[in-house]
Amino acid sequence: MIPFRVQFRPGVSLSDQVFYAATKAIISGQLRPGDAFPSVRTLSKDLKINPNTAHKVVTQLIAAGLLETRPGIGTVVAVIPPSTSAERTQLLGREIEELVVDAKRLGIDLLDVLESITDHWKRLSAQESDREGNRKR
Repeated sequence: MIPFRVQFRPGVSLSDQVFYAATKAIISGQLRPGDAFPSVRTLSKDLKINPNTAHKVVTQLIAAGLLETRPGIGTVVAVIPPSTSAERTQLLGREIEELVVDAKRLGIDLLDVLESITDHWKRLSAQESDREGNRKR
């Protein structure tokens, strides 16, 4: 099972999309240092991508210092220094650009977009608070 989601989109290479999803999972802490990373075979099978593409992704993640190979264990998430808010925000660059393009196409102005984002943020934050409160009971 793959511990991150990939939403394949046309126009962007599969390897870039998988690399991005894995990077986001690692930097966000969804995958923690020492966690086993799926093998090339597992990535290929579960994501239904070519094994060469899966191998390219793993190689890129190792080169980026996000994964390391351990003899007898396999490929695991590497210990990486804490990321800054700016680095984490940069991971959303593609999604933010798509949002801006869509908003402009629909004729929505910046203030309305910001208001909508704020409303969604508050709603999701309230849901998270409710879940946290339920866990503590």
